[in-house]
Amino acid sequence: MFEKIKQYFKEVRVEMAKVKWPTKNETVNYTMVVIGVSVAVAAFLGAMDYFFGLGLNFFLFR
Repeated sequence: MFEKIKQYFKEVRVEMAKVKWPTKNETVNYTMVVIGVSVAVAAFLGAMDYFFGLGLNFFLFR
């Protein structure tokens, strides 16, 4: 049983050596893209919510 566990971790180490990790610059760039898209989507959804709320208030409470 312990040999299987030992073998598993050896294989994990071999596979992890094959991974191409992003550079620090790439990581920062990707993070900024994710934050920018998240802010844009949040602003869009917030604006849609606001305008739909105005429309509902106009039609329901006039």
